[in-house]
Amino acid sequence: MDWLADAGQSWWQMLPLGPAGEGGSPYKSPSAFAADPALLAEPDASVSGAEIDAFRDRERYWIGDWERYSGDDAVADQVRFDREWGALRAYAVERGVRLFGDMPIYVAPGSADHLAHPELFQHGEVAGAPPDKFTDLGQLWGNPLYDWPALQRRGYRWWVERLRRTSELVDLARIDHFRAFVAYWSVPAGAPDARAGRFRRGPGRAPFDAAFRELGELSLVAENLGKITPAVERLRRSLGLPGMAVLQFAFDPDEPASPHRLERHREDDIVYTGTHDHDTIRAWWESLPEDIRADVSAALDRAGISDRDPWWALIRLAFASPGVVAIVQLQDVLGLGGEARMNVPGLVDERNWSWRLEPGALTGELAARLRDATEEAGRLPNP
Repeated sequence: MDWLADAGQSWWQMLPLGPAGEGGSPYKSPSAFAADPALLAEPDASVSGAEIDAFRDRERYWIGDWERYSGDDAVADQVRFDREWGALRAYAVERGVRLFGDMPIYVAPGSADHLAHPELFQHGEVAGAPPDKFTDLGQLWGNPLYDWPALQRRGYRWWVERLRRTSELVDLARIDHFRAFVAYWSVPAGAPDARAGRFRRGPGRAPFDAAFRELGELSLVAENLGKITPAVERLRRSLGLPGMAVLQFAFDPDEPASPHRLERHREDDIVYTGTHDHDTIRAWWESLPEDIRADVSAALDRAGISDRDPWWALIRLAFASPGVVAIVQLQDVLGLGGEARMNVPGLVDERNWSWRLEPGALTGELAARLRDATEEAGRLPNP
């Protein structure tokens, strides 16, 4: 947090905070509500009965399900997490940094949520994504799909409670795979890959309206990557949610009308060098064919950007976007190559989700360099 403040950063975006699931993935967590005890600084800190009772009362919608799933110390661990996380958020306020979370759209098969509420999920179909630039086979996630009519009959209570819990932990949350609220990819259970799937109609804005009525205004970002239709963008804009633009998609010669192209960035975009599903910006640059690298260099020239390190030039190019917020991966600030990639979508590999920041890697020199790039782009927070 101190390093982010010294570097002139206003946001710290993070992966989902739930316990990691299959393959270490935070997107297949055994709970959509619980936080990961592995993040605790003091996992053996004492917890009073009064604290446990207060937490049970406040989080009564989900904590019993999690306790039945996870065991006797489950509630105490969540109390410890809330205590430590509350201290972190208070310190963040002091340093002028806000927390930007991530909410996976689906729950894991066999998770606490799936077992406690089987009536809210479909049978015989599982989640995935159609073939795209990441994989020709599509992505077969295997998560249970929501039974949206069943959720509607219950006033979308599960989604309202999930959004409530998310807003307790972070200042802003990215809703993963937002396009599924318009249409989601449904794959027959047992299919060898996601190509057998089809799009089915989602619930639209109804879950959000239910949450807004009860919780008031929520600070959310729509993850609108992939095959995005005009209907998805209409829903996003009708809800007033920022979308995403990714620099690594900006130079695809097969997508001349892509919203990721620099000239099509909008003020309601959150701009990224890359996401957890992309290679690092250095590895991306080094893998580019000469013609696309020439296009990138031309874009840098037009923006008046030059740097001894190409990945820093690309960070500065992202910062030069008109998007309301620009996010850069720590791997990119550190100038790391493909060995530091967080995830390869559609590939089950022990290297996925395994990158960790080394102690001492965030130096004062790096903070000063990032602050300079932030100031150059006019993105330093107001004093």
